[in-house]
Amino acid sequence: MYIERLLEKPFLEAVNSFPAVFIGGPRRAGKTTLSRHLESRYKYVLLDELDVRKYAAEDPRGFLERYAPPVIIDEIQNVPELLSYIKARIDADKTPGQWILTGSQQWALMKGISETLAGRIAILHLYPFTITEIQKKAGDQPANFEAFLKAWNKAQGPLKHAVSVGDWIIKGGYPEAVFAADNARKTWFSSYIQTYIDRDVRGNVKEGNLRDFERFIGLLAARTAQQLNTAALARDVGVTIPTIKAWLTLLEASGVIFFVMPHHRNFGKRLIKSPKCYFMDTGLVCYLVGLQDPEHALLGPMAGALFETACVAQLYKRLSVWGDERSLYYFRSTDGVEVDMLVERGGILTPIEVKLSSTLDSSRVPALIKWRHITQQTDSPGYVISTSTHAGVIAKGVRNVHFSWL
Repeated sequence: MYIERLLEKPFLEAVNSFPAVFIGGPRRAGKTTLSRHLESRYKYVLLDELDVRKYAAEDPRGFLERYAPPVIIDEIQNVPELLSYIKARIDADKTPGQWILTGSQQWALMKGISETLAGRIAILHLYPFTITEIQKKAGDQPANFEAFLKAWNKAQGPLKHAVSVGDWIIKGGYPEAVFAADNARKTWFSSYIQTYIDRDVRGNVKEGNLRDFERFIGLLAARTAQQLNTAALARDVGVTIPTIKAWLTLLEASGVIFFVMPHHRNFGKRLIKSPKCYFMDTGLVCYLVGLQDPEHALLGPMAGALFETACVAQLYKRLSVWGDERSLYYFRSTDGVEVDMLVERGGILTPIEVKLSSTLDSSRVPALIKWRHITQQTDSPGYVISTSTHAGVIAKGVRNVHFSWL
């Protein structure tokens, strides 16, 4: 069963405009399914298979003759030297839509694509399902953030057929995990982690450090939605700070985590300067920290962090589809004023708070009220994303929106 994706329109536009299109993202997010569904007329070749990979590496010209465009080359990171040969063919023929490349994002791969195919390739990112895709609402979605806010301003209660917050958090968004039986999901995530370590980590981490890396990713999962503290992680894992930074870079390049930077504008306050670290998928977090069912997740000490992770990751994925993920920030001053998300568009900042609560009033959103006061941005409304079904204004300039509208 194919589930419509938010990335479909940007993908088709890119195929019609660029000689090559690259879709990056974490393993098992649906990159191959998307590209083959939308471009079924293309040849397809998978570079995960040992004999195919060997052929591509030893005879790249022969390989590209055999798999001539239009072609989908899957897991291109396994033979990155193909990029220079593809560049030569694009320079000779710039017809749009010849090459579709997919791959797990790794720093070396992205660097090679940027340097070798600059100006010749559109770079897109596909992440695990958004809540919109899970709810099968991806077909008619706003074209930009401004239109998205207009939909929020009209929202009344939860969407029809909204998923439950517990299921959303515990299942996450990896397609196979979303549709897996409850008793099979733990096995799926266990296999996913092992595959990730074997294929994406082993060549970038010393063999003797692989167990430390597994412990590191578990400790990091327990810190999702927190400000990054590399010194504390290094101490707890028992490795150096440079090692922790290298591992964080690897996880970010693989699409497993992302960072939200503090907003840089000073509103007369001393600001916290460390980024916040989020996992892209709450299902993976729940597996790594041992949460096995929705009740366990929603009643435990990580409930607020998990809901915040789910909401921030959701908005990050949407902004990525629009090419605006770098417009996402958070705000925190040294005297405790904190706003979970700030979206900056055209010089306008939209503050967004996340609350795992079904009861909301003005007393629950002091940070938003104070932020609007100290920034004097009274023309820019603030929003609360919550589990409350009572949508609408809860304080002057602050509106509540049910999480299903994300």
